[in-house]
Amino acid sequence: MKNALILHGTNGHSKENWFDWLRIELEKKNWKVWVPDLPHADKPNIQTYNNFIFGNKEWKFDKNSVLIGHSSGAVAILGILQNLPEDVIVDRCILVGAFKNNLNWDALDDLFLKPFDFEKIKKHAKRIIFVHSDDDPYCPLEHAEYLKNQLGAELMVIPGQKHFSVGTAGEKYKEFPLLIELLEKGKKYI
Repeated sequence: MKNALILHGTNGHSKENWFDWLRIELEKKNWKVWVPDLPHADKPNIQTYNNFIFGNKEWKFDKNSVLIGHSSGAVAILGILQNLPEDVIVDRCILVGAFKNNLNWDALDDLFLKPFDFEKIKKHAKRIIFVHSDDDPYCPLEHAEYLKNQLGAELMVIPGQKHFSVGTAGEKYKEFPLLIELLEKGKKYI
């Protein structure tokens, strides 16, 4: 069965932006979907997030898994991939508004306590797609370009979409149909 894990960003929750809309759309297609409220999201921590996610014995990562993250949730997915069992390879990861360091914001320090092992990370996903805007007010495009290059991933740049959130780009980001397209059609964007 196809399954999707959707992770929100810093100070976020599962019902904001496009997260719950995406859950509903995928469940209509008989996907198993988990959109958790991440613990202590005001100060994201890779180890805390991994303990929480891997601690859910109802959830299994496998070849049918898709991981979708927004902002620090996208960075958290890198931490998940780095810590998957050696033999587990997920189908794809879609990382929206990702970044490579704490962006000079102390609240993000605990996402980067341990350096990412990019070689290990890329072994655990068939495809990694970064979705970024050219005018993100928080996460510079060069961060997504750097991560893309480190992971041999794909990068889709959509002009003028800010941080793909209601707070930065308006009510249109209560939905995000492009993600369905990326999941269903598997288009390549490089």
